[in-house]
Amino acid sequence: MIRFRNARTDDAEIFRLIRTELMPLSHSVHTLDAHAVRELPIRFRRGATYVAAAGKTTKPYGFVHFEKLDSFLYIDMLVTHPEHRNREWGKKLMAGCEAYGIAHQCAAAYLFVDENNGRAHRFYSRLGYQITRYDANLRCYEMMKPLASPQPQLGSNL
Repeated sequence: MIRFRNARTDDAEIFRLIRTELMPLSHSVHTLDAHAVRELPIRFRRGATYVAAAGKTTKPYGFVHFEKLDSFLYIDMLVTHPEHRNREWGKKLMAGCEAYGIAHQCAAAYLFVDENNGRAHRFYSRLGYQITRYDANLRCYEMMKPLASPQPQLGSNL
């Protein structure tokens, strides 16, 4: 199931996934960076987070954290536990995130991918994201996907 994050029951596993799966790929943050770890709760108070899990209080398989700024959706982090990859949890989390963006009238979704994360590049490309620029300071690619608003249904009032 895909559900909203419950900080009390989900954060320990979410933060563990960040430290073990995301931080090792980053050029700007180290897994022992105490400041980055302390900033996580603050970061999660902004925006929204969906988790993939078996139930309402079970440990998450993965999560996506995102934030709406103006008319854009910014996808901050997406992680799926290695044992639960290739089961479409990442795809389902992204679909939920993009649906949120469409419901909140976002024109496009943006995200950053570390230059050495080829697996993520391929994943996001398959979902329709395209590279818009490279940030040499972060050593990341910015990727974007237009978010189409649902078309109104034409119906007969006869």
